[in-house]
Amino acid sequence: MLLSQNPTRQLAYNGEVLTERLEFSPERDAETFSAAPAAQAVFLLRGSHRAEPYVSKTANLRRRLQRLLGAAEERTKRLSLRDRISSIEYMLTGSDFESGFLLYRLLRETVPQTYAKRLRFRFAPLVRLHLENQYPRASITTRLGRLNGRALYYGPFRSRIVAEKFMNDSLDFFKMRRCIDDLHPDPTFPGCIYSEMKMCLAPCFKGCTDEEYSAEVDRVQSYFESSGQSLVRELSAQRDAASANLAFEDAAAIHGRLEKLKPVVNQFPEIVRRIDRLSALIIQPSEVADSVKFFRVERGVISGPVVFSIQPAEQAKSQSMESRVQVALDSFPAGPAKSASESMEHLALLKRWFYRGTRVGEIFLADENIFPMRRIVRGVSRVLKGEKLEDAVAANLPEFGKMEFSKIRNHEIRQEAKDGHQT
Repeated sequence: MLLSQNPTRQLAYNGEVLTERLEFSPERDAETFSAAPAAQAVFLLRGSHRAEPYVSKTANLRRRLQRLLGAAEERTKRLSLRDRISSIEYMLTGSDFESGFLLYRLLRETVPQTYAKRLRFRFAPLVRLHLENQYPRASITTRLGRLNGRALYYGPFRSRIVAEKFMNDSLDFFKMRRCIDDLHPDPTFPGCIYSEMKMCLAPCFKGCTDEEYSAEVDRVQSYFESSGQSLVRELSAQRDAASANLAFEDAAAIHGRLEKLKPVVNQFPEIVRRIDRLSALIIQPSEVADSVKFFRVERGVISGPVVFSIQPAEQAKSQSMESRVQVALDSFPAGPAKSASESMEHLALLKRWFYRGTRVGEIFLADENIFPMRRIVRGVSRVLKGEKLEDAVAANLPEFGKMEFSKIRNHEIRQEAKDGHQT
């Protein structure tokens, strides 16, 4: 259902109203099939009032309906709903991401008891910082608690193995505890292997004051929230200070730690953020000509889409593309607060798309709620043309070849800064 006639249009999804509806009867099936577009869509087949509707997505709606509702062949085990369906509701979609998100919304409303099993959710692994504990620690979880609680969550990661490796490699540079027990500090406690190796401040036997341990936890939190850059800056400053004081051996040792830190920091996927601050714009192809679709991610929850037309409306011709993108971002309604379980489901959908090998569309993350408008405008152009960022960069700069995606992103950021300096 189109809610507005503006070039930026908000689409409404719900389990009762889809954009199109066709009546079906076996006697007039050919007429129904010809009216159904041979395009990507999510559809819902309704029968009697008591029957559960059939909900699915397809890359070719007409072909799928012919398979489900066409005349049954002899001696076949193929599913046939021909004599059970009275109407067809559907919505055309522009991408597999949109189809998956709409399918999730429809199934959640039509079959609330079984939708999760049908979608086979694999919840996103997260690093949890247990700040609610008197002596905080970190752990890996797939369960999201209250985002307004004291515990902090960082993610989403591709898998639990990746998340555990990242967390353990990162904590090697700090002295926060690794044990999982609730501590009752006792000077007679013997400690553990980490305290013996000087890799933990050992609050278990009062090896440090509470203030010292709290300061170390703050360093870990800053590390996670800055994608590792806080520790890079800290070690770089210490190395430079040691060199200025002619303490070259100390400077060399600190430089060695920096070199060990680099591959750990490079493990940070672009999307891994503190969940309550995870804000992003996803750009997807659209079935509407000369348009793309925007999806907004706030606190890990997906909303949208908004159809963004490349050709501005008459009243918006004086606006720059960046201004029009900002208007589109502002047009997203403030959605209701989601439960922890629903937020986990949205993160699972986001993780499934982001870490896919053949990902379609682009994502742009906001830093302190500020979006990189110039990069978004270039991303809109690429999605409209069906290009990928790495292919576009390699075409213009062949020397970049098959470089890592993160490095290509960094090149684009540097190019944006250069463009800004020149203007």
